Amino acid sequence: MTARPAPPPESLAELAAGEAVAAMVAGRFGARDYAEALLAQAEDGAGLGAFQTLDPAHVRAAADAADSALARGEPPGRLHGLPIPVKDSVATAGITTTAGTRALASFVPQADAAIVERLKAAGAYVMGKTAIHELSLGWTSDNQAFGPVRNPWDPARIPGGSTGGSAAAVAARMAPLALAEDTQGSIRVPAALCGIAGFRPTTGRYPSAGTAPISPLFDQVGPLARCVADLQLFDHAIAGAPPLPPLPAGEIRLGMPRGFFFDGVADDVAAVVEAAFDRLRAAGVTLVETEIAGFDDLFFDVAMPIQMHDLGPSLRAWLAEVGAPVTFAELVDMASDDIAAVIRNFATPDAGGAVPEARYRQLVEIELPRRRAAVADWFAAQGVAAMVFPTTLVTAPRIGDLGPQAGSRELSFFTAIARNITPGSSLGLPGLVLPAGLSPARLPVSLELDGPAGSDARLLAIGATIEAIMGSLPRP
Repeated sequence: MTARPAPPPESLAELAAGEAVAAMVAGRFGARDYAEALLAQAEDGAGLGAFQTLDPAHVRAAADAADSALARGEPPGRLHGLPIPVKDSVATAGITTTAGTRALASFVPQADAAIVERLKAAGAYVMGKTAIHELSLGWTSDNQAFGPVRNPWDPARIPGGSTGGSAAAVAARMAPLALAEDTQGSIRVPAALCGIAGFRPTTGRYPSAGTAPISPLFDQVGPLARCVADLQLFDHAIAGAPPLPPLPAGEIRLGMPRGFFFDGVADDVAAVVEAAFDRLRAAGVTLVETEIAGFDDLFFDVAMPIQMHDLGPSLRAWLAEVGAPVTFAELVDMASDDIAAVIRNFATPDAGGAVPEARYRQLVEIELPRRRAAVADWFAAQGVAAMVFPTTLVTAPRIGDLGPQAGSRELSFFTAIARNITPGSSLGLPGLVLPAGLSPARLPVSLELDGPAGSDARLLAIGATIEAIMGSLPRP
């Protein structure tokens, strides 16, 4: 019997993850064919710096193993044959895990992080490790140790961070689905600036053990993809919950808290967002103009002190857990100047910015639970399934431009890029990012939907409907 020829590599690279899995299981092409197509895309886009580590021989061997397993009659997993780019803060057995920092440049863990174990159990394999902002402590992925990651829409601009490499890889068709991690926006900011879909689940939905941490209260792994169906595929494979069907548009009610989320938004971003809202309304989605209290001080007065208190102990514990060959002190000494300064100011015992233990306990045991209860009450009182807002207030800044950003008024870099994403992760909410369109400069603009804690499957189902209304972006 003559083997069926594989489709052209460029067409394979355009497939969604779910489409590729179905085709491989049906025998329309093999995992090796698929791997070769994606490796070709990675080679073509090497100038983006998306991968920290990419070993084509490893990829081919893993793809061949997937083909052999299928030929033996082994039941395929939900992610059969998928090469998954993995954020380089996530431990991978036998593959270098640098966490984006010099001290770990040659570190090869002996065991996989829990999320990688689940991906492999579902039939996927690690394609390579994607470049990140050093130690995940930033939103640019302009890594001073190894070089910047570049945005596929404009290589002079940032892809967002800290998971910039995974987002760039997905947007540039090097893979349809990638693993990321989000403490305060590291899934959602790159998804927004690279024009793809990203999902930060309710904190704790997916296991984060084995991932270089900042704070266990906020750290959360999650997926990046080009469509909601692939986010649902990931969620089904990892959390075990079958996806819900898309909700009818007329049954979707979303809240728009303009006072906090829309203040300062750049005119080009606002125009795309408002046009997207018009399309949603025309399709039958109810958008409720509303307000929400308690977000203005949430990050700097509650979440940031907690995570800076946790950073040192958490990193020390991770280094021991994964068997890293360096101490915490050595890690800090070898870090880039900007990252070392942050750690020394906040995360060492004699740090000037260290949070007193009594204050930390009050924040963790009283203040944060109070804030989380208040947002749950807000969702119930408003009768909305999610809040919706622009993910970032500006499009992707140029690499190295950390100064004031031009919104409708002058904005700090934090306000422009990260202000809107911090409430959701601080409160443990599921957050879904979807592209809304392109600015006149042909840069992606994005919407974020944050739902109540535990509403992950419903939020993704809402996202599938909204995606169908708004459409997807063209290839960069």
